[in-house]
Amino acid sequence: MPRYTVHVRGEWLAVPCQDAQLTVGWLGREAVRRYIKNKPDNGGFDSVDSVSFLVRRCKGLGLLDNEDLLEVALEDNEFVEVVIEGDAMSPDFIPSQPEGVYLYSKYREPEKYIALDGDSLTTEDLVNLGKGHYKIKLTPTAEKKVQKSREVIDSIVKEKTVVYGITTGFGKFARTVIPINKLEELQVNLVRSHSSGVGKPLIPERCRMLLALRINVLAKGYSGISLETLKQVIEAFNASCLPYVPEKGTVGASGDLAPLSHLALGLIGEGKMWSPKSGWADAKYVLEAHGLKPVVLKPKEGLALINGTQMITSLGCEAVERASAIARQADIVAALTLEVLKGTTKAFDTDIHAVRPHRGQIEVAFRFRSLLDSDHHPSEIAESHRFCDRVQDAYTMRCCPQVHGVVNDTIAFVKNIITTELNSATDNPMVFASRGETVSGGNFHGEYPAKALDYLAIGVHELAAISERRIERLCNPALSELPAFLVSEGGLNSGFMIAHCTAAALVSENKALCHPSSVDSLSTSAATEDHVSMGGWAARKALRVIEHVEQVLAIELLAACQGIEFLRPLKTTTPLEKVYDLVRSVVRPWMKDRFMAPDIEAAHRLLVEQKVWEVAAPYIEKYRMEHIPESRPVSPTAFSLEFLQKNSTRLPESGDL
Repeated sequence: MPRYTVHVRGEWLAVPCQDAQLTVGWLGREAVRRYIKNKPDNGGFDSVDSVSFLVRRCKGLGLLDNEDLLEVALEDNEFVEVVIEGDAMSPDFIPSQPEGVYLYSKYREPEKYIALDGDSLTTEDLVNLGKGHYKIKLTPTAEKKVQKSREVIDSIVKEKTVVYGITTGFGKFARTVIPINKLEELQVNLVRSHSSGVGKPLIPERCRMLLALRINVLAKGYSGISLETLKQVIEAFNASCLPYVPEKGTVGASGDLAPLSHLALGLIGEGKMWSPKSGWADAKYVLEAHGLKPVVLKPKEGLALINGTQMITSLGCEAVERASAIARQADIVAALTLEVLKGTTKAFDTDIHAVRPHRGQIEVAFRFRSLLDSDHHPSEIAESHRFCDRVQDAYTMRCCPQVHGVVNDTIAFVKNIITTELNSATDNPMVFASRGETVSGGNFHGEYPAKALDYLAIGVHELAAISERRIERLCNPALSELPAFLVSEGGLNSGFMIAHCTAAALVSENKALCHPSSVDSLSTSAATEDHVSMGGWAARKALRVIEHVEQVLAIELLAACQGIEFLRPLKTTTPLEKVYDLVRSVVRPWMKDRFMAPDIEAAHRLLVEQKVWEVAAPYIEKYRMEHIPESRPVSPTAFSLEFLQKNSTRLPESGDL
C-alpha cells in the first residue's frame, strides 16, 4: 500500500493510500481531515470542505495539480506539503528546502566510497564528502578498534564501575551515580537536553561535513561507540539524511555540544531532518523513507556522539579550502590589474625575493613572473609603456608578493592545525582498549582550531584590503589614466562607482569580523567548564570574512577586465587574455550603466568554482617546469604539474604562448 508523508501547518502526517487511482486533491483533503481530527479546536476549521489549499512536492517545491492521479504524480513514500490558503507563515516555519535549493536539486547519489580510519582524512576529502561526492565505509582496522573500545564500555557497565558520563551524570552532575536500569535513558536525556542551539540550520554541505567528521573521529576507536551504532550513523550519511543543526550555540568546550547534540537527535529519530528526497521533515519519517531505523543509544553512546570539536573543525576545513582557492586566484587578479595600470614587473625579480626567502612571498612573486614575463609571454600593453619615466609602482602592486605571500603561509599554518584536528580523538572520557580503562581529559577543548581560524580570518582579510585599494586605483582617473569609474560618458553613467563602495563596505565589515573570538571566555556549567574557546564563532566568522574577500576580488576582476576595454586593441599576455576571455564568457563589457549585482555574482561564482585558476594554472605550471631552479612551490596554494596532469588539464603548447 503506497504511503505519503504530508506536512500541514507544522504537523507531519503519514497518509496511507489503498487506491493509487485516487488524486492529489484527495491526498490533500485526507491530510487536512487528519489534521483537523487531531486538533482540540479542529484547527480552526468547520470542516474539510471549508478549507482551500494547494499541494506541492517537498523536493523542488513544485506545485501539483489536484486532479492528477497519485500513481502518476508521486512516488511511494513521497513527501508533500499542503499549503492552506490564507495562512500566514509562522515564525518557526522551516521551509522544506534550505537556502539555495537550486544547488541541492542537482544532487546525485554518489557511487564512490572513502574508507575512513580516523587517521588519514584530509581537508580536501572532507569538503568533497560535504559536496556529496562520496559515500563512507570503515576500514577493517577501524572496525576492530571500535569493537575493542566498546568491549571496555560493556565491561564497565557489567561491573557497575563508576565512570564519568557512563554511569554518572554530566558536568556539574559528575558525582551523581545513575542506576544501571537508567543508563540508556541517561544517554537519550543527554542528547535531548543538549540540543539547545539557535539560528539557521547548517546547509546540507556543511551538515554532511559535520556528520562525516564525527564518523571519522568515532572510527579512531577511542569513543566507546558500538560498531552497530556507528554503522547506522554511516548508513544515514550515505543516504544523505541530515539532521537539523542550528549554527549557533557552541562555546567550543566541552566540545561543540549543542550542534553535535542536534546531529545526534536526528539520528535517534527526533527533531527535524533533511534529505534530497524529503526536504525538511520529522526525522523519524525521513529515516523511514530511506529504509533506516532510528539509533537506540547504549551506555556512553550519546556522549560519544556529541563530545568533540567537529563543528569548529568541519567549518574550518571549508574555510581553509576556500582560502587556498581565493589566495592563488588573487595573484592572477592582481596581475591583471597591474597590466591595466601599466605597472612594472621589476618588483618581482628573483633576486629580490631570494634575499627575503619566505615561502609564500617567493611563490607569489614567481606566479607574477609566470603571468607577466614579457620574454615568455609577449604583452602589447607592457610594450606600450616600456620606456616610460616611472621608476616604481604603488605598494598595492609592488608589494603583492609580501602581502599575498604571508596569506599563503598563514593558510599553510592553519591547514596543518586543522588537518591534525580532523584526525584527533576529542572525546571525554577517552576509552583506551589497550589499557582496558577510560581516562578523563580535555581533548574536547577547541582552543587549537579556534585560535587558528581567528588567525586565518586576519590573514585572508588582507587580500580584500589590498584589492580594494587596487580597485580605487582602477576607478580613479588621476591614478589610472583611464576614464573615471571605468565607463564612457561619465556623469550620464556611473560605471564602477558604487561597486567600489561595495568593496569598501565589505572590507570595513571584515575589520570588525577579524577581532578574534578566541580571546573571549565565559564560565559555563556551574564553573565546571570555566574556560572555553568560542571556536564556533571563530569558524563562522572566518567563513564570512573569506566570502567577503571573494566578493571584493570579484569586483576587482570585473574592473580590471573593464580597464582592458580602454586599452584595446592592445593585448595583454596569453594567460591573462585567457582570464579576460573567461570573464567575458559570463559578463559582457560595460558600454553604459546596467544592473550590476548579477555581474558581481557571476564573477564571484567563477572564483568560488576556481575557474580563474583553472584557466591560468597550466601556464603557471609550464613556466615552472621551464624555470625549476628558481621556483619552489608552497603548499597548499601551489598546484603541481603532476596534479594538473592527473586532472586532465591541458597544458598549453609552445605555439599558444
